[in-house]
Amino acid sequence: MTAFEQLLERFKTEQKMWLVTGNAGFIGSNLAEFLLSHNQKVVGVDNFSTGYQHNIDDVLAQVGEEAAKNFTFIEGDIADFDTCAKACESVDIVLHQAALGSVPRSIDDPVTSNRSNVTGFLNMLTAAKDAGIKRFVYASSSSVYGDSPELPKVEERTGNLLSPYAAMKMTNELYAGVFKRTYEMETLGLRYFNVFGRRQDPNGAYAAVIPKWVGSLLEGEDVYINGDGETSRDFTYIDNVIQMNLLAGTTDNIEAFGEAFNVAVGGRNTLNELYALINKELNAHIDSFTKKEAIYRDFRAGDIRHSNANISKAQNFVGYAPTHDIYQGMEEAIEWYIENIGKK
Repeated sequence: MTAFEQLLERFKTEQKMWLVTGNAGFIGSNLAEFLLSHNQKVVGVDNFSTGYQHNIDDVLAQVGEEAAKNFTFIEGDIADFDTCAKACESVDIVLHQAALGSVPRSIDDPVTSNRSNVTGFLNMLTAAKDAGIKRFVYASSSSVYGDSPELPKVEERTGNLLSPYAAMKMTNELYAGVFKRTYEMETLGLRYFNVFGRRQDPNGAYAAVIPKWVGSLLEGEDVYINGDGETSRDFTYIDNVIQMNLLAGTTDNIEAFGEAFNVAVGGRNTLNELYALINKELNAHIDSFTKKEAIYRDFRAGDIRHSNANISKAQNFVGYAPTHDIYQGMEEAIEWYIENIGKK
């Protein structure tokens, strides 16, 4: 039995109060749904800057009436300290996902991104400390590896940061380490590698590549690939991210506290391979679908060229065992994308 399977057994008889910040967003809503469906209590906080009420509604519909009674929602901004303090009342474990994501967004407007990603982060960390909450799990990012050419990426070695967003996420890790050493908080940072899956937003200027491409293909719109398409990523399905958050939230391994962990599958696919896979899956699910050639354009500022994770640290410290590679994840995700994005 894996560490995660053992945890799910414990959940049947042990109930904790989990705070999920950013719970109207992609990752936050999936975490809230999983926790509620496994006998846990959840407090959610979101200001709807990038999240949606329909994600919360969908979560509550999915988990059913009884489990939905274990959910409390606070609409508010983590840049407001009082909101953070209120959210931390009676909470056992924090899963901090709230942020203004996107490298390009941070380049366009670093001040607004910093307000959420640094001020908001410090507010949440401080509010948790003040409330006596020890366990604080937070979303970091693979962007902290910067221009380091080393593959696969190992947590101890990073390069020069290439965007304000990367600087903000590295700042989060520095603060978390300080709070561990100064206040004995049990902080764990999760460096997400290109997460995809259900409820990922296809709209807006800063949409992630997979839902954006799927949406464009379903609508018959042009699809753009930045650069030559040989940029590579370690695409990570949402179920792996859920697993890692819950293992981090409950681990008894004191060596994990104050550390950051790669959250990925250890795979590596180019954008060209990803585009071919999406076309293949859409073709398999939609009779009338016709493959469309992509349009290549300039490389995007701030982007890392290659990203591939060594996940042994997460495996060794908390028992992380990813269940989905990109192909298994895409098989599951594509049906959600087709049903929820654009026209069938």
